[in-house]
Amino acid sequence: MSEDALPTTLPAWLARLEAAHPVGIDLGLERVAEVARRLGLLEASPAARVITVAGTNGKGSTVAMLEALARAHGLSTATYTSPHLLRYNERLRLDGRQADDATLIAGFEAVEAARLDGEPISLTYFEMGTLGALWAIARQRPALAILEVGLGGRLDAVNVIDPDVAVITTVAQDHAAFLGTDLEGIGREKAGILRPGRPAVLGSTTLPASVRRVARERGADVYALGEAFQRDSDGETWRFWGQTPKESLGSDPNGYLDSKGCIGADGRIALAELPDPGLPLDNAASALQALALAGVSLEAAACRQALASVRLPGRMQWLGPWCLDVGHNPHAAAYVADRLAARPCAGRTIALIGMLADKDADGVIAALAPSVDAWVPASLEGERARTADDLAERLARHGATVWHRGTSPAEAADWLSARLAPEDRVLVCGSFFTVAAVLAWHQADGPSAAATAERATRSEEAR
Repeated sequence: MSEDALPTTLPAWLARLEAAHPVGIDLGLERVAEVARRLGLLEASPAARVITVAGTNGKGSTVAMLEALARAHGLSTATYTSPHLLRYNERLRLDGRQADDATLIAGFEAVEAARLDGEPISLTYFEMGTLGALWAIARQRPALAILEVGLGGRLDAVNVIDPDVAVITTVAQDHAAFLGTDLEGIGREKAGILRPGRPAVLGSTTLPASVRRVARERGADVYALGEAFQRDSDGETWRFWGQTPKESLGSDPNGYLDSKGCIGADGRIALAELPDPGLPLDNAASALQALALAGVSLEAAACRQALASVRLPGRMQWLGPWCLDVGHNPHAAAYVADRLAARPCAGRTIALIGMLADKDADGVIAALAPSVDAWVPASLEGERARTADDLAERLARHGATVWHRGTSPAEAADWLSARLAPEDRVLVCGSFFTVAAVLAWHQADGPSAAATAERATRSEEAR
């Protein structure tokens, strides 16, 4: 296709990318690395510092807190994440703002020109988007770029860039068709983002042994939760202890005492009375440690400000009595169940759940069951979709109460909104698609006028 025939709008570009490659996921770095070379992305880092985040769960929350913390310390930032909920623009944020259509289109045009400059190279939707985002980041060259791995680590397109600090949040089973079910093998894939002589922040105390083994083989400097850095909770606040980079202390560690006194003469960082960000504290601690290892002198006031204000759509996001969480595997579901248990309500907890067919629905149901009183399964669309009937049958085998089988998440939300008592709450979960649909439903009309009226008339009998 000639350059003058390229799409001129973002929706047209996205439609083009979806149809351009024979498969949606094609792991491997050869094609991506060659186009990155043609773009000049391998000649210099796209930012003064790069932090790459991999893991089964917790990547999005870690990235969000890294961004908030860096901006609170006055740094210019760029973040690249996936997938998005409502708009593709969510994937690239420059200085805290979603990239506009023009920036994304310019990135796609640059990648398209590069992939056709010589032997044409086919790229997937994700690969094209990743390279376009990296090109846009390199044009701005911020103080800090925060990159979220899409799937795995070693062969993910994001891994074409060498990080200054690598973070591995958790390792659990997910994307079994691509990563398998062996946790040691999954751990090796995640650890593929580690680099020789660069800090590796291990953000869970239960990572498989393969992660440290890869770190040792590659010569990465390991900073592990529970060892190099720690956190504990003190009621409504929490505390963090961490380390500055070993090589930064030199012969004068007192030179790293900042004006707020967070760093001691031994290079240890101590932060107290930190607010609960409403996101996993292990990930918050990992973000603090990673930022310190990237060369930021942490200030207590800036850290408190960032953690108190950080927001991440679709992760324990409360919209009135509706809680939206994209968790779609048993590990993530167990975290959600614990958060719900720590926040009891006077009424019932109803789960509106929609899942893809390649996810462990039985494991998610089992993890959530202790915190859920009734269920509303919803059908999703697409080739990987799972029907409400399938979920309802699985729920029945778990002895769960099924109220309704939704033809879609939006239909299920509309049906459910008319039948809630004032003290009830709803957990929307199981997939990015489910959360995105209900979030769009809320942002559009939410409960219809008729549903609101019906809810009012039913409130007494619903008790």
